[in-house]
Amino acid sequence: MNTYGLIGKNIAYSFSKNYFINKFKNEGIKNSQYINFDIDNLSELNNIFNQNNQGYNVTIPYKEAVISYLDALDNHAKQIGAVNTIQVHKGQKKGFNTDWIGFKKSIEPLLQSHHTKALILGSGGASKAVVYALKQLQITTAVVSRTKGDFTYQQLDEELLKEHTIIINTTPLGTFPETSLAPAIPYQFISKQHLVYDLVYNPEETLFLKKCRKNGAEIKNGLQMLEIQAEEAWKIWNSGR
Repeated sequence: MNTYGLIGKNIAYSFSKNYFINKFKNEGIKNSQYINFDIDNLSELNNIFNQNNQGYNVTIPYKEAVISYLDALDNHAKQIGAVNTIQVHKGQKKGFNTDWIGFKKSIEPLLQSHHTKALILGSGGASKAVVYALKQLQITTAVVSRTKGDFTYQQLDEELLKEHTIIINTTPLGTFPETSLAPAIPYQFISKQHLVYDLVYNPEETLFLKKCRKNGAEIKNGLQMLEIQAEEAWKIWNSGR
């Protein structure tokens, strides 16, 4: 039995597990299973790695911390500083990042000529992948965070939002079941010039997206990004076999 799985914390809601179970069924992929490795801390990682599984996805809150447990990193993951995919090959664990590919491919068709600057809400592993992807698209980025960004949420004003016509939420705020939460930005300055993207996909339209849509912004959730990154992970797990 080929076993793949998701490493994370409080991941019962996982997109990945359902996605791969359906993929195996729909594509007739035999002798394969996908399970959640829901762990409270990374000290449990060695037990998981000793099971000789074929590959892993990594999610919140371990995309950065998992790196020290790996034998190698691919170039993109190294530059990003976060891993969401682990390939196990001949006993070696190599980290990759497919988040940036999923994000880049999913936002690119929506970009218009005035979309030249982006505000990224949040500074975690997903944020780093988004920044990396936007740099490939020649878009200037600024990170908004309570503690370690280019701006704090309190600094966001009309001038900054008018200048940055792309806004991306990389935080988990608004994820089911906490659907009444949304990033604390001045929504009154969102306009039809804005492209607003939420990495959250459950619910389909978060409170963040609803507020922005009401002001005329184009909106997109993170489902397509997740689907693309999952397929990229599948390619990595099966390369060289």
